[in-house]
Amino acid sequence: MILLIHDNQKVVQILDLDKNIEIKNLFQNPIRALFKIAKKYPEKILIWCHESQKNNLNFDGIKASFHIKNIMCSYSLEQYLPLQIGYVEDSPFIKINKEVRYPTWLMSSNVGAICASQLLKFMDKISIKESFDYALNSIAKLGMPNGLLCYSEPNLLKDTTSNIKSEKAKTTTLFKFVKQHYKTRWVLLLLLNFVCYENKFSLFTFLKSLFYKKRNCQTIIKTEIVKSTIQTNSNKTIDVIIPTIGRKHFLYGVLMDLSNQTLLPKQVIIVEQNPEPNSKSELHYLSSQKWPFKIVHKFTNQTGVCNARNLALREVTADFVYLADDDNRFVANLLKSILYNMQNFKFDVITMSYLQKNEKEIHKQPFQWSTFGAGCSVIATKHIDFVSFDKALEFGYGEDVDFGMQLRNIGLDVIYFPNLIIEHLKAPIGGFRVKFHHPWEKKEVTPKPSPTVMYNRLKNNSKSQLLGYKTVLFFKYYKTQSIKNPISYLKRFREQWEQSLLWANKLKNSIN
Repeated sequence: MILLIHDNQKVVQILDLDKNIEIKNLFQNPIRALFKIAKKYPEKILIWCHESQKNNLNFDGIKASFHIKNIMCSYSLEQYLPLQIGYVEDSPFIKINKEVRYPTWLMSSNVGAICASQLLKFMDKISIKESFDYALNSIAKLGMPNGLLCYSEPNLLKDTTSNIKSEKAKTTTLFKFVKQHYKTRWVLLLLLNFVCYENKFSLFTFLKSLFYKKRNCQTIIKTEIVKSTIQTNSNKTIDVIIPTIGRKHFLYGVLMDLSNQTLLPKQVIIVEQNPEPNSKSELHYLSSQKWPFKIVHKFTNQTGVCNARNLALREVTADFVYLADDDNRFVANLLKSILYNMQNFKFDVITMSYLQKNEKEIHKQPFQWSTFGAGCSVIATKHIDFVSFDKALEFGYGEDVDFGMQLRNIGLDVIYFPNLIIEHLKAPIGGFRVKFHHPWEKKEVTPKPSPTVMYNRLKNNSKSQLLGYKTVLFFKYYKTQSIKNPISYLKRFREQWEQSLLWANKLKNSIN
């Protein structure tokens, strides 16, 4: 490992920690020095820290963070980019839980680390004239969609409360960053959000940002998941949970695919729902046919996928659990491949490719996923006691997104694996299948967005992300609704937004 110590503006010292010697440095610019070192020592882990953190570094924590090479991590109680980045970034990577290892591209010069071989892939993308913090955030933002796994990692430091007041980006820098890393329309939306919510008309800053060239993520050399040092255990087991309602023929196909697996599941837990009073199970083949695994069959008259999945999760006994749907199909080595990859790369949560027929997978390598697929994901069982599907979102939308956020907030990450493929049949009896009427549907002013969507966003988004979403929704909804007078529409939209907030808070209170 090589340690670069800086004072925010210039390099103070560079140490080879393996040889316990100081490395002569010709460059005062920290990012330029890092690239120079990476070129000379491509197999090393590069660490940077402010001089105040030199004696606070947790080297055991740093080593533990690099069980695979394509990782970039940093830690600071304060972020470099302003909170208003949420106006343009609608992802789970902005509202960071500082208490746990949390996936984010928001990096800091306070302390951080990256493998030299990975840093070199960004050498022609980053300007050495930029500040250290700007360069680090740019690397992570460009790298994350292409396989660079980026984290806020408290284990880099012995004492995480020992923080410095590092450089903070100004509004002009924020506009520059957005222009270089997002589509140009987001710069205009950023300006609009400043006007609407902060009464700041930063026209000159906006115009100046238009002259910056976009950094094209597509031309970056793809980062690769490097083989882990973790040994796989062939004795690990996996359960499968499947909520179902009125799809016995499709479910049968799923069970046949599971029966043909080269690694059989330990249990298949089926929660069958039928809202009709005095109804009985229609899944007769569960008992009339022999299966090469244990089937746990639970029947309930209470409908709702959140309730069904929560019931199923309580029955899990294997080391891993695959959250499946009742209308998917897959190849015979899927479960074996799942366990190999999750153990080999030490991932506790993955989401798999879940495409319909004739859809093509566009991703080439695993990367950090911004959502969570409730019908195509696998979780290490040791974590499921700390999460559940939020019943406030029953018969609404976003229960899987919320579940993913719960996982991130306990220190896990959701990794998308495009090479693990499940076919989604999208059975014609889809959706909720049983119509549920929400109490707000008959109100004179219909909430916009749906209160379940609003509840999810209030729970999991930052304030600026919520306001940025409000602006985007305002324009999207204008195209589809009947009121075309802008003033009348604005008044109506505000009423609907307030109604959504009202009902979202009622949903929140209903589960407390």
